[in-house]
Amino acid sequence: MQTNSTCPFCTLPPERIVVSNLHGLVIRDGFPVSPGHTLVIPRRHIASFFELNQLELQAILALLDEAKRRLDRECAPAGYNIGINDGPAAGQTVPHLHIHLIPRYVGDQSDPRGGVRWVIPDKAKYWP
Repeated sequence: MQTNSTCPFCTLPPERIVVSNLHGLVIRDGFPVSPGHTLVIPRRHIASFFELNQLELQAILALLDEAKRRLDRECAPAGYNIGINDGPAAGQTVPHLHIHLIPRYVGDQSDPRGGVRWVIPDKAKYWP
């Protein structure tokens, strides 16, 4: 499996891993934006979601489901944002694919409408 010795996701200490399978792993975000903020990461060092092969895609989506079930039990959020920063223009700072699973809680924002659309604030609010 392709890894990179300078990549923070290729060199994770085992105690950071919440759950894993053959093709991926789940960790808590080191800089969480909400309680329970979680990352789902492929084991193979790739930068883009679109580089996943079908086996990896299935494995990563299974881990996303498992991470959500665990967060439902542990944190009982009211909703989730799921996001990927794919490429530097999209804000990707670690060039190893990772999916953010961000638990959301009633009242964590005064008006959560628009969700992920707020990555471009001038375009986020499309309702009257």
